[in-house]
Parts: sequence; structure tokens; C-alpha cells
Amino acid sequence: MTQEPDKQSRRDQILQSLALMLEEDSGKRITIASLARQVGVSEAALYRHFPSKARMFEGLIEFIEATLFERIRRILDDTPDALPRCQQIMMLLLGFAEKNPGLSRLLGGDVLTGETSRLRQRMNQLFERLETQLKQILREAEIREGRRTTLPAASAANLLLTYAEGCITQYVRSDFRRRPTEHWEAQWPVLANQLLMDVPHIARA
Repeated sequence: MTQEPDKQSRRDQILQSLALMLEEDSGKRITIASLARQVGVSEAALYRHFPSKARMFEGLIEFIEATLFERIRRILDDTPDALPRCQQIMMLLLGFAEKNPGLSRLLGGDVLTGETSRLRQRMNQLFERLETQLKQILREAEIREGRRTTLPAASAANLLLTYAEGCITQYVRSDFRRRPTEHWEAQWPVLANQLLMDVPHIARA
């Protein structure tokens, strides 16, 4: 039992080193040998904590999921209205990618090219979950606020997520020079103004 904190600390160190390599070695394929050198241990020591490189990537994806959806739960608890909820979730996603360049390569998907399809499916599921959350918020707006999306809710949620994915892809493609939040303050009002409309009351005879 006393060894468990050390084991967890070493796992975290490996994942942090992998995220740093994704940031510093943008465009290069990461190998177990190069990661072992980064961590300062043998390849055998890495395998004692993770059975494969794919499992290391999964560990990073799990961290992304836990971080994003824990904060989304707080947003839903603290913010009642649909537009501020969508705004804060979008800001969360873009800001997280910007502050974690290495992890943005996972979000953008480029680093998973050539890796096991399970990893790409896992990342795809993360974005599907985000899109579902946005869609649910927009659908609830009609019931809670008397407002309806100008597009079908599914299309509107997809539009928001497509915007976020595009910003993250630009960030990765520019070697982290084009920040995902660079034009956010100017572009969000345009998106928001076209997102919801008031539902007219039907006059009764």
C-alpha cells in the first residue's frame, strides 16, 4: 500500500512527459525509446506502468475527459441559461486546448494518425459527448426560456463544435502560433446572435 503513491506519481510523470513531447516535438512520431529518455527511465520501466504506448495515449484522453466534463458539470450547476452555458463550454474547450498544446494534438487528432483505431474512436466519442451536451442545452432552451434554435438543435450544436474543432486544428497546424481564442471575443457574438430566437406566443381565441 505504501508504494501506491509512488506508482501513481510515476504514472503521472510518464503522462506529463508524453504531453510535453507532443508539444515540443510537434509533427514527430513518439516512440517508447524517446519517451523513456524523456522520463529518464528504461523502456522496461515504462512498460511496468503502461502495457503499450496506446495505453499511455488513453491515459491522456482520460485526463482530458475528466477535466472537461467535471468543469462542464460545474457550468451546468452554476449557469441556468442556454447561451451563457454554450459560451462557457466553448471557452472551456478552446482555453483548455490553448493552455495544453500537447493535448491539443490529441484533440486535433493528428498525433493519432497511424495509431490503433481504438484511440481515434475514443477521441471521436469525446467530441460526440460534447456535441450531445450542447444539443441538450439548446433543446432545453425552448422549455426553460421560451427560445428556439434558428437551426435544428442538432445542426446548431454541430456548428458550435465544428467552430471549436477548426480553431484547435489551426492551433496545431500553426505549431501553436494561432491561438484558439484569438478571435473568440469578436466571433462569439456573431454565433450567439444567430443561435437562438424567441418563440412567439400564439394568441388564443
